[in-house]
Amino acid sequence: MKNNNSLGRMEDLEVWFITGSQHLYGEETLKKVAEHSEQISKSMDHSRQIAVKILFRPVVKSPEEIYAVCQEANSSKNCIGLIAWMHTFSPAKMWIGGLRILNKPLLHLHTQFNRDIPWGEIDMDFMNLNQSAHGDREFGFIMSRMRLNRKVVVGHWQDENVVRKIDIWTRAAAGWNDWQGGKFVRFGDNMRYVAVTDGDKVEAEMKFGYSVNTHGIGDLVKVINETGDSEIDQLCKIYSEQYQLTDNLRKGGSQYASLREAAKIEIGLRNFLQAGNFKGFTDTFEDLHGMSQLPGIAAQRLMAEGYGFAGEGDWKTVALVRLMKVMASGLKGGNSFMEDYTYHFEPGNEMVLGAHMLEICESIAAEKPKCEIHPLGIGGKADPVRLVFNVAGGAALNASVIDMGNRFRLLVNEVEGIVPEHDLPKLPVARVLWKPLPDMQTACTAWILAGGAHHTCYSQNLTAEHLEDFAEMAGIEYVLINKQTELYQFKNQLRWSETAYRM
Repeated sequence: MKNNNSLGRMEDLEVWFITGSQHLYGEETLKKVAEHSEQISKSMDHSRQIAVKILFRPVVKSPEEIYAVCQEANSSKNCIGLIAWMHTFSPAKMWIGGLRILNKPLLHLHTQFNRDIPWGEIDMDFMNLNQSAHGDREFGFIMSRMRLNRKVVVGHWQDENVVRKIDIWTRAAAGWNDWQGGKFVRFGDNMRYVAVTDGDKVEAEMKFGYSVNTHGIGDLVKVINETGDSEIDQLCKIYSEQYQLTDNLRKGGSQYASLREAAKIEIGLRNFLQAGNFKGFTDTFEDLHGMSQLPGIAAQRLMAEGYGFAGEGDWKTVALVRLMKVMASGLKGGNSFMEDYTYHFEPGNEMVLGAHMLEICESIAAEKPKCEIHPLGIGGKADPVRLVFNVAGGAALNASVIDMGNRFRLLVNEVEGIVPEHDLPKLPVARVLWKPLPDMQTACTAWILAGGAHHTCYSQNLTAEHLEDFAEMAGIEYVLINKQTELYQFKNQLRWSETAYRM
């Protein structure tokens, strides 16, 4: 069951460390600049906190060298972005040509080699060597003048918070890199009459770099029906080992045939995705002709492998789930397709119950999932097999990508996951409880005012900063709802944003 679109290894990706200077300072100073730069980049590369490689590149000192390294970065398969630092003064007109062609994300590190001023030893030689305080301002000006999106990180390169911010940015860059040339498949069309899950796929491909194309459900059914009995037997054995199977789904049980059908669907789906090199998929229960049951456990397990998924034709959330899984690779916790399903309006204890009909990723499960079969009550198909579990409490967030017509908006709400205080014996789906920040009334009002979708990606391990960095790279609007949100200012933010994007 090899997954051609697995999340891969973060350590195979490279961020290039580029230092700017100029020939004015002479060979001895430039040699020191290179030594310091290499030491900083190696420190970051060896840091356990940064998941990708940080690769030292020779100091650039002329427009030709800057243009060449930017051109090389553009064509490098493993390079996902650049970290730029001006150790000395690097006249910014030298950077115009390179920055104009650069199509990889850029982080501007505003640091200096020494942490402290050497009070008793400082002289003009030291000052000429360590000029980041104004060299980086020159560099910052030209990027602002060119209206370039980038992240600016300020502080000493050994400071833990600086390293953490760099890691956050590299993860966003890894997600952006994964989207470039990515392919997602939609089986059937969008759920009938639904607005927010649809959108402009052509504009999305131009803006984000991934493509979404439709295959008829018959194309999938054909591949599902080619699945052999031995493959089904093997997967059913895996189910029995990894999950708590109910007795009726065990071999010899009254609904073992349904488990085999679910396994057959999962194998067919995986084969289809691998053959087409797809990174995620969406389906709709309104278009399942030829399938006996809606893919439940199949979608859950494929998500756990790293594929993006969303229901009802929601291709934007498919891509978002894949993105956030890539960004969070190697971090504790999980990311899953999610839907705001129903509310708990107890005064002072308001909560959202998030779930879906079937498809919540087991990566966020708090315990070993149960494998069960129950009627679905919608779609008119046979009872589907699914994984059932609760989700642990703790800091989390919900994210949604919305097509606003003239732009895409990335909307994020920070939430607090809540451990269920009561059993839910009659609710046969995976489920999450959370309290949206700053409170139920403010958060839900803000979400609705911003046009947020009912489908999201729920994350236990990414922060708002990860997604803000990504929005900067993608050049899209970013809107955050958190504990500081106040509706008067939030409404003004939306008004100002609308005005800015119409100009």
